[in-house]
Amino acid sequence: MRNSFIGYREALELTLAQISSLNSINIPLYDCVNLHSASDVNALVDSPSVDTSLRDGYSVRSKDIASASPETPVKLEILDMAAAGVPSTATVQTGTVIRVLTGAKIPQGADAVVAEEFIKRENHYIFVTGQVEPSRNILKQGTDVGTGEVIVRSGDLLTPGRVGLLAAGGIAEVGVIPRPRVAIIATGDEIVLPGEPLPDGKLYASNLAALNAWCRRFHMETRLETVSDDEKRVSETLDRFTKENDAVLTSGGAWSGDRDLVARVLSELGWKKIYHRVRIGPGKAVGFGFLNETPVFILPGGPPSNLMAFIHLALPALCRLSGNDGTPLESKAVQLKEPVHGRVKNWTQFIFGQIDENNLFAPLRWPSRLKSMAEAHGVIAIPEGLDHYPAGKKVTAMLLN
Repeated sequence: MRNSFIGYREALELTLAQISSLNSINIPLYDCVNLHSASDVNALVDSPSVDTSLRDGYSVRSKDIASASPETPVKLEILDMAAAGVPSTATVQTGTVIRVLTGAKIPQGADAVVAEEFIKRENHYIFVTGQVEPSRNILKQGTDVGTGEVIVRSGDLLTPGRVGLLAAGGIAEVGVIPRPRVAIIATGDEIVLPGEPLPDGKLYASNLAALNAWCRRFHMETRLETVSDDEKRVSETLDRFTKENDAVLTSGGAWSGDRDLVARVLSELGWKKIYHRVRIGPGKAVGFGFLNETPVFILPGGPPSNLMAFIHLALPALCRLSGNDGTPLESKAVQLKEPVHGRVKNWTQFIFGQIDENNLFAPLRWPSRLKSMAEAHGVIAIPEGLDHYPAGKKVTAMLLN
């Protein structure tokens, strides 16, 4: 438990060391998209289950047409036709072919398929004007998926493509890490929900909306609540929500002012505090701990502080709950268009900016905090130990879009 400021890297390490993925559940294949697999999954069947034709054409013995050319076509008799799911029982023998459609099982005796552009048909015969090698235009059994093959690894995100692969492998139910249920509590007498009248001196809950959007972007289930600066209401809400959800985010009331109630109430409720206050700017009032064995993140109320604390400390933890151990946001190398400066040398300073087509990063210095956040393409960090970066410096930007 920490009672003073700690560095950003230490805070992130402490956070991730305390968080593990939720317990897995088994759900139908059709419901698993955008969840993470809880284990390796092996194919139960081959796909295709037999050798099949890759195109419409005629199944042949390749040696029968080894001499075929436009000048010397080879005449063959059509015995039957096969379609996907409707195989032919006939056998291809010397001088014969069987018409096959895409996906049809390759008939016995055939070892290749001649495409229609090399065929001239007359009644029950074809004239082949081109040669094919063995296995031409044939998809071999198990080419897409082989029985026993690992087709999804533990922790893999189940994208639409992977869902299709699981289906081809005969999987009807998948063990997954469920979507975390995240409660977001905005505190403050001044907070008003969008759509309600806005009295003088009050403001709409933009932090609540933004945090909800970020959680939804990562496919988490959310529950939203606004709570006035009333210690009893804050206490009741925190106690209830930590018993009903997988994680709780609070927005506002994170510092030590007279009406900053969240940390005080959590202490009274007996939470297990891991840290409160991190040497980052903006976002220094961020805190993290557990109440009722549920992770709770205290996020500052100022919009830039709220967002920076969320994406750099809370979001990695929430993604780990859902089975994603990677970095939630992508990053890219950029070059600074102009110098950037931190406020304090032994703090980590985060800076919003825009990135042009040449990967030049320009810091945003608009007077509107919300517009800067909305229009920013990414964020760079001046780490502890440095107080500035010169123009032209190559750095890494965390992408917000």
